[in-house]
Amino acid sequence: MESEQLFHRGYYRNSYNSITSASSDEELLDGAGVIMDFQTSEDDNLLDGDASVGTHYTMTNGGSINSSTHLLDLLDEPIPGVGTYDDFHTIDWVREKCKDRERHRRINSKKKESAWEMTKSLYDAWSGWLVVTLTGLASGALAGLIDIAADWMTDLKEGICLSALWYNHEQCCWGSNETTFEERDKCPQWKTWAELIIGQAEGPGSYIMNYIMYIFWALSFAFLAVSLVKVFAPYACGSGIPEIKTILSGFIIRGYLGKWTLMIKTITLVLAVASGLSLGKEGPLVHVACCCGNIFSYLFPKYSTNEAKKREVLSAASAAGVSVAFGAPIGGVLFSLEEVSYYFPLKTLWRSFFAALVAAFVLRSINPFGNSRLVLFYVEYHTPWYLFELFPFILLGVFGGLWGAFFIRANIAWCRRRKSTKFGKYPVLEVIIVAAITAVIAFPNPYTRLNTSELIKELFTDCGPLESSSLCDYRNDMNASKIVDDIPDRPAGIGVYSAIWQLCLALIFKIIMTVFTFGIKVPSGLFIPSMAIGAIAGRIVGIAVEQLAYYHHDWFIFKEWCGVGADCITPGLYAMVGAAACLGGVTRMTVSLVVIVFELTGGLEYIVPLMAAVMTSKWVGDAFGREGIYEAHIRLNGYPFLDAKEEFTHTTLAADVMRPRRSDPPLAVLTQDNMTVDDIENMINETSYNGFPVIMSKESQRLVGFALRRDLTIAIESARKKQEGIVSSSRVCFAQHTPSLPAESPRPLKLRSILDMSPFTVTDHTPMEIVVDIFRKLGLRQCLVTHNGRLLGIITKKDILRHMAQMANQDPASIMFN
Repeated sequence: MESEQLFHRGYYRNSYNSITSASSDEELLDGAGVIMDFQTSEDDNLLDGDASVGTHYTMTNGGSINSSTHLLDLLDEPIPGVGTYDDFHTIDWVREKCKDRERHRRINSKKKESAWEMTKSLYDAWSGWLVVTLTGLASGALAGLIDIAADWMTDLKEGICLSALWYNHEQCCWGSNETTFEERDKCPQWKTWAELIIGQAEGPGSYIMNYIMYIFWALSFAFLAVSLVKVFAPYACGSGIPEIKTILSGFIIRGYLGKWTLMIKTITLVLAVASGLSLGKEGPLVHVACCCGNIFSYLFPKYSTNEAKKREVLSAASAAGVSVAFGAPIGGVLFSLEEVSYYFPLKTLWRSFFAALVAAFVLRSINPFGNSRLVLFYVEYHTPWYLFELFPFILLGVFGGLWGAFFIRANIAWCRRRKSTKFGKYPVLEVIIVAAITAVIAFPNPYTRLNTSELIKELFTDCGPLESSSLCDYRNDMNASKIVDDIPDRPAGIGVYSAIWQLCLALIFKIIMTVFTFGIKVPSGLFIPSMAIGAIAGRIVGIAVEQLAYYHHDWFIFKEWCGVGADCITPGLYAMVGAAACLGGVTRMTVSLVVIVFELTGGLEYIVPLMAAVMTSKWVGDAFGREGIYEAHIRLNGYPFLDAKEEFTHTTLAADVMRPRRSDPPLAVLTQDNMTVDDIENMINETSYNGFPVIMSKESQRLVGFALRRDLTIAIESARKKQEGIVSSSRVCFAQHTPSLPAESPRPLKLRSILDMSPFTVTDHTPMEIVVDIFRKLGLRQCLVTHNGRLLGIITKKDILRHMAQMANQDPASIMFN
């Protein structure tokens, strides 16, 4: 009864069931073919511009509404569709939380009525754990599938296993008795393409044939990936993390987390990684996990009908995605908290932890790499680090910060050029060109020909007695009588010097190609290429320090720790620190990154070097610009995202930012009982505003509430169909009591139930610093400005973003919905 009374008094913020047509669950998932056009359907465009295409309604006196939304024929009950959202709009967090509290109160009040109601109550309470369990299971299974398929297809570029076509190179030679220690990757069962086509295993002809086949397969995989993305799911391209951050902040992008996007992203991610492009699968795995979370949330009414609750599931899903990407469950939870989540209550922390645990368990059960580990490059070091090594670690942090700043500026400049020139109209051609250049340059260098994850593994690995890599080609002490784990520092051999030159060329190649690859229209992550660049630089620095310590062990900085025959420098550790520093420089992550990297390596004692390098890279990067790569791409795409990390330090007031300005037309408002249906229809037709303040009268300007354009349209259409006597001349009443009307007047239309009776208001003298904090912490769409209780104007999220750009000496119009 309490909820019914609240509903009729207008305080109950409606029952927001999904519209079963344009906003149905299926359409929420099936919109993957839509091309994003942020110049239409502006989110909180409450005060400016022409009527947008996506929200234009043509109303006639006959009452027909030609719109993209078909409505349900109900009015006496809470109106279906009221409280739902159009595509590219921001959710009302406060309203969604009110709705969830009312649902929870209703379930609790009924649970003692019968066993069935008690069962429904228990199901509702456990549905959160069920949905994150399903998300974790699906994320782990898909990650294992992607890892296995990508390994097989990567090796397919070089040859094929005749004994079992589904084996990759390593698996093919596992069971062979004819391999040698020096050539452990060669066995009769594995045939290169040159052996199969021209019958030669060695020589120039063999090299050229393998080169041609490598390029052919790389181009084939890249072309297939970009074609599938373009035709079936345009949202499947890129990393996905900038969009997920925006979605978690409350923005709606229909179809971005749908089943078509999930299916195409999973397939094309394998193809893109196998093509040899300078990209990784870790970022896109977060997108894949969030797709799983979104799809499973539709099985549970608690989440399917509430956008704010759904975002709690997506936060847990992003933790599961990082968990399976790096084999780092705790790092995944911290990544979700630090990097992507906008709203992260304590129960979401627990559920994120559980989802990451389930996903990691499933991936470990699949064991895609055959090493009983969750990741390919798991390593363990046997020697501690020494105090003097902090200096090279900090230098690697400086390099990581410089790389991050350079990459963000260069990549954003290239992406902006792609958007503004004809080149962006030919995404397939761009992918083919980038893939061709990558394959042609990568093949001659063994370090660039390797899969990037394999390269990182080799760079992380310490040189033991069983390593045959050229990076471990040291001159051995002939007096050594036995093999031990801790081999003393030795002088570098010819192989090491040759490897350093190849790594320097690989570093230049990776830096240039990653700038042009991130942002092309295939799934492309940034974690692995950034880690590879840092690992290459770190390994080079590590070898340099190792040789310095060997030849100058009597220097005062080495004397105490690096005596003759001591094993004091681990080049693989420098590679690991460099990888963390470069990834930190690009993303500006700190805590979660350190935890991810030490979970990767299993080395708790190396936390201090990692922390020093990551913090240094962040400080150096922040000196050139505080934005990470994901925030930069959010700004480039013009998403309405208020970054909580960004400080507002200006002294402006709400009156300086609100609209209407002095030169603008007056604020479009509704009165509580003086307007007809025809007046409201005309106002909706003639404006593109997504909401209207409701005032007592034009003279008093006293604020009553706020009505959304979509809710008004739905309520009027519903009333015309379900209530007799509602015509264009019917009086619309937002007040609690209907005013007395002449006897011959048509029946009035009561719309108090769709009115937000408690819109957020600030006075015109409120500092903008406080207004920005209110928008960030409450997730507001708009805020009304009053003076002595009289309505003056309105501030929307986009007004704040424009104002912040203006204060930063940027063109305000250039950042919104490009």
